[in-house]
This record gives sequence, structure tokens and C-alpha cells, in this order.
Amino acid sequence: MKKLILFLTLTLMLLLPIHSFADMAEGDMIVTLGENLTDQQKNNLLSEMNAPKDVQIITVSNQEEHKYLGRYVSNSLIGTKALSSSAITIAPKGNGVSVKTKNITWVTDEMYVNALITAGVKDAKIYITAPVSVSGTAALTGIIKAYEISADKTIPEDVKQAANEEMVQTAKLGDSIGQENAAALIAKIKEDVAKNKPKNDQELRNIIEQAAKELKVNLTEQEIQKLMDLFNKLKDLNIDWNQVGDQLNKAKDRISKFLSSEEGQSFLEKLKEFFISLIDAIKSLFK
Repeated sequence: MKKLILFLTLTLMLLLPIHSFADMAEGDMIVTLGENLTDQQKNNLLSEMNAPKDVQIITVSNQEEHKYLGRYVSNSLIGTKALSSSAITIAPKGNGVSVKTKNITWVTDEMYVNALITAGVKDAKIYITAPVSVSGTAALTGIIKAYEISADKTIPEDVKQAANEEMVQTAKLGDSIGQENAAALIAKIKEDVAKNKPKNDQELRNIIEQAAKELKVNLTEQEIQKLMDLFNKLKDLNIDWNQVGDQLNKAKDRISKFLSSEEGQSFLEKLKEFFISLIDAIKSLFK
């Protein structure tokens, strides 16, 4: 697997004028480019993104990659070069988060959507690419930081770390149960945790095991424990669960396997009722 990707540095931010949220409108784009790309590769990627000539560009350093991924993947997997790049386009209000990738081999579009929603990203069209095939894990933090600039808002560091951990854990889980299964499982667990409000580890374990059973996937004890650790961490963070529920609703059609299953169809039928009661349930769960 080729070397990874992506995470922002403030170098060009100090040299280029930064637009405020008020200056950015629907359709505006911000681009992140890997620090170790050649000039030709940069030009090719900008053309591939259909980036305007005056697009705001942020350079992504390998140091940033290690900062946000070092806890979750090996240094050898992160590598020594930042190559991946992304384009974040402001979407119409209410459109939710959408992701499209090219040359990304490990992290799926659905995994990015799930993790970005956890981080608080909303109403953004995101394109992730690289000049060669890369796994894709390092792309998330670069996207989040670019989103912070475009939306003129700061996402807490612990929330960024949790989103990165969620993405990596989902991708690792995908190695054993399949990528679509892994993304669907995370979405299903989020739904069931919100509805059932587990009071202890056993109740959380029951939710995870039942979600796996409904999606017909087999989890090892180690995988169950990692999911429990992840969701216990999420409940202790300052996450806007109102927004998470709203964006998960908008992204539901991107969690393909879950929604095409019998359980997913039942879930769709209950979505309206579920999201009416979601906010009260989330507030109660994460107090």
C-alpha cells in the first residue's frame, strides 16, 4: 500500500489572504495539496478538481499526518510524504455531506461521511484524490481543517482525534467484515445508541452485537471491545449531537448496504419518527 496523504499546515495561510465565513458562499471551493507533490502533480490535481484559478490553497504536511494519525496507525503506514489532496466545496444549506474519491484504496466514501459528521462538518461536497494509489486515512484531518477555514469555526482537538480514530477503526474493521459492512455497522450502532441510551458497558455491548447480527456480520471479541471503547469516548466529547443526527439523516442514502437490507428499509420507514425524538434522546444520553 502506497504512502499516505494529507494534513494541513498553516504555511500558506500566513502568506495568502484567508476568506471569512461571510466571504464564502455556495459553490466556493477551498483546496488542500500535499506538500510533497511536484509542481506538475499539483497542476494536474487542480485541473482534475476543476479548481478556479484564484482558489484558496492550503499546503498539507507529513508532520500533520503524524500528529493526527500517530495514535491509530503505524509510522510506516503514514510514511514520509504528503501526497493526497482534496477539494471542499460549500454545498447548499441542508444538502449534507457528500464524498467522492479517486486513487483511495482503503477508506471508503461512506467511512469519510460518517467520520466527518462526527467531527461536525455539514453541507459540504468533498473530493479526495492523489496522483498515485494511497490508503486514504490521512485525508480526514486535512479536510476538517479546510472546513474550519471555510466555515470560520474551530472544531475541538479531541473531536478531531475522535473522528480520525473512528475512521481508522472503521477501515480496520472493513478488512475483516468488508468495507460496506463496516460503514453500515457504525451508522447502525449510532442509531441504536441514540434510541436505546445504554446505561453501562453491557447495554452498549448488546447494541453492538445486535447491530452486527442484523447486518449478518461476525465480530471478534477484540473488535467488539474496540467499538465499545470508541463509542464510550464519543459520549464524553463536546459533540453537537443535534447536528450529527441531522447530517446522518441527510447522508442515509450513502450508507448503501445497510439501507438496501431489510433492516435498513425498516429504518427508513422509522426515520421521521426517530429524528423527531432524536435530540431529546441524545441530550439525555450524553449529559
